[in-house]
Amino acid sequence: MTTRLALLGSTGSIGRTCLRIAAGHPGRFQVLALAAGTQWELLAEQVRAFRPSLVSVATDEAASALREALAASRAPMPTIAVGEEGLRAVATCNAADIVVSALTGGIGVVPTVAAVRAGKDVALANKEALVIAGEIIARDVRRYRVRLLPVDSEISAIWQCLEAGRGASIRRILLTASGGPFRDLPAERFPEITPEQALAHPTWVMGRKVSVDSATLMNKGFEVFETRWLFDMPLEKIEVLIHRESVVHSLVEYADGSIIAQLGVPDMTLPIQYALTYPERLPSPVEPLDLAAIGSLTFAPPDTARFPALALARHAAEVGGTMPAVLSGADEVAVAAFLSGRLLFTDIATLVEETMARHESTRDPSLDDVRAAERWAKATAQSLVGSVAAAGVRGRTTPRSAAR
Repeated sequence: MTTRLALLGSTGSIGRTCLRIAAGHPGRFQVLALAAGTQWELLAEQVRAFRPSLVSVATDEAASALREALAASRAPMPTIAVGEEGLRAVATCNAADIVVSALTGGIGVVPTVAAVRAGKDVALANKEALVIAGEIIARDVRRYRVRLLPVDSEISAIWQCLEAGRGASIRRILLTASGGPFRDLPAERFPEITPEQALAHPTWVMGRKVSVDSATLMNKGFEVFETRWLFDMPLEKIEVLIHRESVVHSLVEYADGSIIAQLGVPDMTLPIQYALTYPERLPSPVEPLDLAAIGSLTFAPPDTARFPALALARHAAEVGGTMPAVLSGADEVAVAAFLSGRLLFTDIATLVEETMARHESTRDPSLDDVRAAERWAKATAQSLVGSVAAAGVRGRTTPRSAAR
């Protein structure tokens, strides 16, 4: 059986891994459509390798450059779409069996919703889609009778553990986190953290925003939303557990006290391939897990005093309505400001918190409501960057030279 794929975010780390999986199983997958941002050179290589009939890029300039590159190499010319309409076109590609939603940030919300409403199964890696519009997407999944297939390693682990205990009463879900690159760094040194340090994750290779979100533990907060909406799980049953080895990807505890865990090497190939081939398990190129070589596995509770982003995410989930969209929009601005040198690492959570404090959540929001709330959050956060940065600098006790 051939599975036909449409891929949103083909030039990102998840997208590239999806295509490696497709190439590794010839005849099993057919790539019909690809959506990239502005990385037209890499997209041109992907078009030559997989020959999709439809591609999308972010700008007219990228479309022109892609068209010229493909013409020069005499590669088959796909239909080239642009912008949000292009993302919608890929997400609703008629013949696709699975749409892989691997965009980063709020830009993934609309095409993810469009794919669900077009009756497509969605392999979901875009966390922000469920943060911003989780209630809406969960409702649409039921209405259109499609599947959301988790791609994140921890969420895939929960999915697999739930399969093992299907129908049993769940006591709690233990969502593991590596703790990021600063899990052992004293809090007083956090203002010294540079973007380069935040991007150097000890275990996973990820995109820039996801890497920073992992360093602040905001990423784990986003995964609380994923767990809630994908598995219809009350917030009070979802706990975060620091597990630095990144071998136990998550655990589910049942009413009788039994705990089912999913283990594997920290490689995104495994959860991505499982989402694309479920319920089958195909051979993969990933090295088998050697527990004897690892020796020991450690666990600890998260420190929300040092990593307040995790508490902010849970608060947004508890408030609900449009507050999660504000959380996501403000975080997107805060991370970009940190990466560009305009904010300290410690200012990221501060900016998100101050933006959330200015928002009055709307209950039972529509898709238009959550998109408007996200836009408001981005504009508000941008307006606050200067004052938050100034306050952060004034509050520093470590000389700026020490951060270099």
